[in-house]
Amino acid sequence: MYRLTSLIGIAVLGLLASGCTGFSYLSKTYVALTPQVVTIGCKDPYEVYDQRRIRKMLIVSNALREFTGCGSDDRLDGGDPGLTRAKRFREAARAYLDETVREDCKITGETVFSDLQTEFTYTCAGPIEPRDTKVPRLPGRSRVGL
Repeated sequence: MYRLTSLIGIAVLGLLASGCTGFSYLSKTYVALTPQVVTIGCKDPYEVYDQRRIRKMLIVSNALREFTGCGSDDRLDGGDPGLTRAKRFREAARAYLDETVREDCKITGETVFSDLQTEFTYTCAGPIEPRDTKVPRLPGRSRVGL
């Protein structure tokens, strides 16, 4: 019995160390949301999952962009997309708030989950909208909930 408990403990520690807790958190927090798309710089799109009621958003890039950078010319010019990653994700978060008519909101924190996913927390001067409030959405996106 002790050996089984030890093995379970080691497995749990392994899962924690491998980032499964991040996956679990992201799944629980953002899975029900429809992403919106915001573009920055050279028109590269970033998906945004916005939890307006808790004022957090997840910005998601794609692997190709993170390898090539903002357009294929960056890679050929010797630019390293990793050096601009944090800046690009912050720009996408700020652009998203601006485009959804929340220019007064301020980004207050960020958590990097992977090279493709960063979560931002933000505060706004106005109160949090009640659950069924119609909120501005980016063009071409349907409202699924808050």
